[in-house]
Amino acid sequence: MDAADLDRRARTLSDCIPPLLVSRLLELGHGKEVEFQVGRGEWFCAREWARLLGDQGRQAEALAVLAPYVATGWWPAARAQAELLESWGRAAEAIEFTRPYTRTVGLSLEFFGRLLARHGHRDEAIALLSPGMDDWGLATALVEVAEGAGRDEDLAAQLAAKIPAQHRCADPWCCRGLDPDTAIHLLAVIRERQGRLDEAIALLHTRRFSSGKRDQLADLLARHDRIEELREYAATEHHGLAAQRLAELLAERGDIDGAIAVYRQPSARACGDPFELAQLLVRHGRVEEAIEVLRALTDEPDGAEDWIVEALCTLYADHGRARDGLAYLDLLTARRDGEEEWDFFRIRLQLLAGCGLLDEAIEQARAHPEGNTAAAAWTISDLLAEHGRTEEAVAVLTAHAPAHSHLLAGHLITLGRIKEAVAVLQLDEASVRATSIT
Repeated sequence: MDAADLDRRARTLSDCIPPLLVSRLLELGHGKEVEFQVGRGEWFCAREWARLLGDQGRQAEALAVLAPYVATGWWPAARAQAELLESWGRAAEAIEFTRPYTRTVGLSLEFFGRLLARHGHRDEAIALLSPGMDDWGLATALVEVAEGAGRDEDLAAQLAAKIPAQHRCADPWCCRGLDPDTAIHLLAVIRERQGRLDEAIALLHTRRFSSGKRDQLADLLARHDRIEELREYAATEHHGLAAQRLAELLAERGDIDGAIAVYRQPSARACGDPFELAQLLVRHGRVEEAIEVLRALTDEPDGAEDWIVEALCTLYADHGRARDGLAYLDLLTARRDGEEEWDFFRIRLQLLAGCGLLDEAIEQARAHPEGNTAAAAWTISDLLAEHGRTEEAVAVLTAHAPAHSHLLAGHLITLGRIKEAVAVLQLDEASVRATSIT
């Protein structure tokens, strides 16, 4: 067994049985197959089988399952063993087992520092992580584990030193080490837990970039009930994340009309809030308004993108109005001079099936200019499988092998054809044999 090969397969989910299909095998009672594949180098089988053994109190057997994988030196296997030990109440063993891996900085060091802190070794965790302040992951772990340790001012000073007065990064990859925006984020975390909210808010207003799908400043204002400040921020925050948080907060308080009004603001549209608005309206029984929201969006210039149209048509179908969805697609196709590329045509197929016209949908799909492509095979097989015609779905996908191997294997598992499913997933049989455990 080779660590590099394990890592490649785990990262790419290629030439292996992926986690979702391992779970599917177990759900359908094929534990023996999962156990067998553990001995053939199938990491996701090994991880899940070890967890199940541990749940049954068979801890020694669980560790034996992981042992060949851990022996390669591959960190994910070692982490899985440490997590099992900790979950069994054997934290001291988890710590001693993991300690040698800290010679390699990175994820193992973050994990170990948090593990130490969770089990009464916070000072050691802080000492371990402190030299890594230039690494965003280690700095984040350090700020986390240092809470309540009396080190906040020291950490705040170190973070403040990494926020230059003049230079600001033009993109998230501008500066090496801890970038200024991450330093601001972590310093604001410290100021908030110190109760110095005004300083935290002022800091976050100086960021150049927000952090991913959530906005830290919006979340902070919501947590501390500073709703008027959140309203002001939402009116100017151009990504729409603050408006989304404000609408969520109002909805949580029962002010549905207020949340709807926020979603209708121009500033809320940047992060796709028409979809959030539509979902909110549906949750409160206002389906017609939800449809109007999405129809207005698709009727805008360049608004009829496939993902927007699909959201609208799904809304029609979910509320027993598949024929209205088809009528809308007819209007859209007419606007496009009768052309309907596959990305839109596949939406039509779902609606036809929703009208009880599955055979007609399949016939139209096969007659479409793109109906013999691998992309079309995915859509057609999904339709067939959803309506209980799994054997036909398998035939469609088999004709396009090895494309969509995970999907094909899933259907084969449903049919109980387990060996065939595994063969589809383990494309390189020679390498599989080479990694067999004896």
